Amino acid sequence: MVQITPKDEELIALLKVDSREPVASLARKLGLSRTTVQDRLKRLEETGVIAAYSIRLSRELDQGGMRAFVTFSVEPRRQIEVGRQLARFPQLETLHTVSGKFDLIAQVKTGSSEAMDRLIDEIGQIPGITRIETSVILSTKLDRR
Repeated sequence: MVQITPKDEELIALLKVDSREPVASLARKLGLSRTTVQDRLKRLEETGVIAAYSIRLSRELDQGGMRAFVTFSVEPRRQIEVGRQLARFPQLETLHTVSGKFDLIAQVKTGSSEAMDRLIDEIGQIPGITRIETSVILSTKLDRR
């Protein structure tokens, strides 16, 4: 088990805001030396705490199209196969198992409402899916990813 210190948590929080922030700037904000921050980053990367760095597009660039949360009810013992079938759709940005009245929830993005309709129709043909419910995302009020 990897030990994460409060300073590690602060460092991770700063990286979530801007993963490209220079080490010197991170060190100043954390009150640590540059070398100490570099060592912490290396340890967090090597132990898998930091699995990858990524980008997030600006809202203006990523605004086109339509996003929705799509929930699925799945026949018992078919969830793994349904998950594999869903993974082949590039429009699915995330797919999660959840507790409650649904078994899976996905965030999907398409270019238009017509494309969303076609996608939902195609997904509905997957054997094992018994119910689909779609909630279109109107706007995002907070995104801390």
